Amino acid sequence: MVGTALVLGASVRAQDASGSLNLPSNPQFFAKEDPNNRRAKVIINGEVITGTDVDQRVALIVNASGNKIGDEELQRLKLQVLRNLMDETLQIQEAKVQDVAIDQAEVDQTYARVASQNFGQDTKAMDAYLNRIGSSPASLKRQIRGELSWQRLLRRNVQPFVNVSDEEVRDVIKRMQESKGTEEFRVGEIFLSATEENKAAVFANAQKIVEQLKQGGSFQGYARQFSEASTAAVGGDLGWIRAAQLPAELATPLQQMSAGQLVGPIETRGGFSILLAIDKRQVLTADPRDALLSLKQISISFPKGTTAAQASAKAKAFSDAMQAARGCGTVDPIAAGLGAEVVTNDQMKARDLPAQLQNMVLALTLGETTPPFGSIEDGVRVLMLCGRDDPKSSVEPNFEQVQTSIEDERVNKRAQTYLRDLRRDAIIDYN
Repeated sequence: MVGTALVLGASVRAQDASGSLNLPSNPQFFAKEDPNNRRAKVIINGEVITGTDVDQRVALIVNASGNKIGDEELQRLKLQVLRNLMDETLQIQEAKVQDVAIDQAEVDQTYARVASQNFGQDTKAMDAYLNRIGSSPASLKRQIRGELSWQRLLRRNVQPFVNVSDEEVRDVIKRMQESKGTEEFRVGEIFLSATEENKAAVFANAQKIVEQLKQGGSFQGYARQFSEASTAAVGGDLGWIRAAQLPAELATPLQQMSAGQLVGPIETRGGFSILLAIDKRQVLTADPRDALLSLKQISISFPKGTTAAQASAKAKAFSDAMQAARGCGTVDPIAAGLGAEVVTNDQMKARDLPAQLQNMVLALTLGETTPPFGSIEDGVRVLMLCGRDDPKSSVEPNFEQVQTSIEDERVNKRAQTYLRDLRRDAIIDYN
């Protein structure tokens, strides 16, 4: 902490994981401290984290949230990012101490893969994008190095000591089979721990996070930076779970949620949770949205200055031509005559389509198209169904997948303890 404060008042006892603390119930501070006034840099075990490091990492989150973060929220975000950078530094340092090497070539390879997913294999485009939003390639590569270091440390120092018996796996599979047909949910969670003393402040903080999320903030981004659960590293994703696996205070609202709905903050044992219902399905029951589709997307664009009337007329002619097409085999020459672009995807799961299109596409027969959709700015497009492979009637649980899931849960719990020990032993200077 910055500065030193002496406290005076009646004593109360507060428990923590390491023993009892003797704390005053009404502390009187002899020095005031502004939480928004941080020094230019932090030195953790001799390694410097600068204000620039924080700002460049914050820029990634701000951009992911559509640049809709107010000044007060931005200050809280900077403090959280600083804590994350300190953890990241400890993880990289521990990897060096344990002789866990992460080659620069491996970092660059992962960086290139991210660039490929977002910029069509163009790392220069990724570099330009990061610089344009106020971040930097070096900042993202450092984050990649931290994640790789921690993953490798856990694989070497934690995973070998986590054991899951065959009997445990069989018990889980049996419970899944007994639950066949019941609903399960894919859930995202942001968990903030709280005590009786700071409950009001934590609740207010959680409410502000919910407000930001409702205004378009990235749930995954906020979970990574704010959640104190072990799932923070994967954007708060709890995976597929049944309501019965959650505490009652979370299970009840979850059962009433629809996909995409956000609820919270909900008070739970030890803090507050914010839930996002990502998806819903029935246990061990075929879901039509798991059908594998072969689709053709046919799209037209409008020249700059096109009026709404002109766009409407062109869209109608386009729609009429597509409805007259006789299956996917005739699309390409028709599209060429219209100046339209055709893109084919033979491995599209229905559930990966936007929610508004899922049921519409699943209702198509081969060769049929959706109604045209789009805008003057983005152009108009239709989807034509060229093929469909429906999912199997029942997907039995895979032994290895269940075993891996249990192992991951236990590794995550031990990882939190490992990181807590690194924090406790760290030497930190604020300059």
